[in-house]
Amino acid sequence: MAPFESFLALGGLFLLGLAADHIGRRTWLPRVTLLLLCGLAFGDAGVGIIPQAITDWSEFLSVTALTMVAFLLGGTLKADTIRASGVAILTISVSIVIATLLLVSLGLWGLGFPLGLALILAAIATATDPAATNDVIAQSGITNRFTNTLKGVVAIDDAWGLIVFSVVLVIASQLNGASTEGELGKIVWEIGGAVGLGIVIGLPGAFMTGRISDGDPLETEALGLVFMAAGLALWLEVSFLIAGMTAGALIVNLAKHHTKAFHEIEHLQWPFMILFFVLAGASLEVDALWALGFLGATYVILRLIARIIGGWIGASLGGLPRAQRPLVGTALLAQAGVAIGMALVAAQRFPEWGSQIMAITIGTTVLFEIIGPIATLLAIRKVTKPAKQDS
Repeated sequence: MAPFESFLALGGLFLLGLAADHIGRRTWLPRVTLLLLCGLAFGDAGVGIIPQAITDWSEFLSVTALTMVAFLLGGTLKADTIRASGVAILTISVSIVIATLLLVSLGLWGLGFPLGLALILAAIATATDPAATNDVIAQSGITNRFTNTLKGVVAIDDAWGLIVFSVVLVIASQLNGASTEGELGKIVWEIGGAVGLGIVIGLPGAFMTGRISDGDPLETEALGLVFMAAGLALWLEVSFLIAGMTAGALIVNLAKHHTKAFHEIEHLQWPFMILFFVLAGASLEVDALWALGFLGATYVILRLIARIIGGWIGASLGGLPRAQRPLVGTALLAQAGVAIGMALVAAQRFPEWGSQIMAITIGTTVLFEIIGPIATLLAIRKVTKPAKQDS
């Protein structure tokens, strides 16, 4: 491919991001959904004009963008935020994961699907899309207790989801009579190793940031931390999301010498996010939606119900205002890369269910990735209109 095609493609994608941002600020459509739809239209499922050289970057861009998101979400876990909303964040995240696991697995099992398959699909259903949710909150321009709580929930939600998924794989293997030797060690390493890596990155990062140039963080400093966290996490085979979140939480709480610990990451993030979401949209397989069938439709309904009920229970236990409680789960419907990653692992482990797992996950991810950000934005705006005094 000629170099000019790559330059034209990148220029066009960045202008698409600018247009999506402009339209999103003036309509009820989140820019995330607009970018995904643009990717869908210009990718292989549409007119197919995105060059292969650009789509080849998708893995690098997704890891970079998601690690940046993890840093920023960790940065929301300030001590004062935890004191104000920590109980709500914990109760909502745990309630949603438990409700999703129970309702989806029991519902599918009750309809006659194998218990192991039902548990695996339920564990995959616990995953969210922190990138889309965080971007919708940023686009809304609204900062209050509700949005701070959502940020905290998506910051730790996938950590619970990864733990649940790892345990479910062990249970499903036992139900199938397979050996589970060494599985517990893998779980501890993936989660504990990621936390340890976050500490190794976060402690020197907290000391260094803002000291090099008159109290302000530098772009090279921000990129260095993000790429080191992502690269080491991939090398060590631990969660780069948890590593980035841990490092971000440490930096924001320990770097007391300035208030802009993530100023440059916020500036750098959007160009990466534009490419990430467009390429994510280009990779969506719309045909999987039509192939969902009864199992897929049931899975979608059960996940919707579970998110709403789990969010309602968690918000009630966490002391959120009554009017906000039914909207918490609605704001946390988006699902993306983490779910696909879980599905790939599960399909490899259980080839007899592999086609069903992949078809359901890909199809429902397309659906939830398009409607999820819209639901998040509508929930934030509905909460804010009557409840500004609660912010």
